[in-house]
Amino acid sequence: MTLAKRIVPALDIKNGRVVKGVNFVNLREVGDPVESAKAYQAAGADELVFLDITATLEERDTIMSVVDAVSREVFIPLTVGGGIRTTEDMGRLIKEGADKIFVNSEAVKNPALITDGAKIFGSQAIVGAIDAIEWASELVALGAGELLVTSMDADGTKKGYDIQLYDQLADAVNVPVVASGGAGSTQDFVNLFEKTKIDAALAASVFHFGEIKIPNLKRTLKDDGVEIRI
Repeated sequence: MTLAKRIVPALDIKNGRVVKGVNFVNLREVGDPVESAKAYQAAGADELVFLDITATLEERDTIMSVVDAVSREVFIPLTVGGGIRTTEDMGRLIKEGADKIFVNSEAVKNPALITDGAKIFGSQAIVGAIDAIEWASELVALGAGELLVTSMDADGTKKGYDIQLYDQLADAVNVPVVASGGAGSTQDFVNLFEKTKIDAALAASVFHFGEIKIPNLKRTLKDDGVEIRI
């Protein structure tokens, strides 16, 4: 059975608010995370990703409260990351309502974090977030059950997903892969799903600022023969 492709809005959180920039700089405030999450659920988003972009210790309580508030209002899966350093951090976020935890830089410094997290919470709850292909197979071997892969060159540019990167990556690993970075038009999503075996497409600004409506996007994808949940 072919699994349906997923459309995943990403919400960067700073000081309890949703923000967005280009290549992770020049941030501007977008809105309230709970209201944004509710709107995306109503629009048909399959999952949501939250990134605590000021993930120092003093900001940790902020993302916890955001996850708690969002999980009380929405029922689609929530993936949360940013500043995850221990399995205790993972456990607290899951307790607050996160379904999956993604780990990026800390996994490079401490690969055991992936393995320990997978043992405690299951591989389905651990997402390895990466910026390059070489690290992908190792993250999967360590226990990550999904990969969230950002093309740093494409992020925020709206020039399309890095098709070559995701084509190679989907062939290299046997876990679901979420593509992030570069979405600027509906055709970019069509190209990604038609030209690669990628499982999910993540985007932020085109959704936040209403440039692409998720219901319209999903109808277009379905009309083009992409297996998608409407």
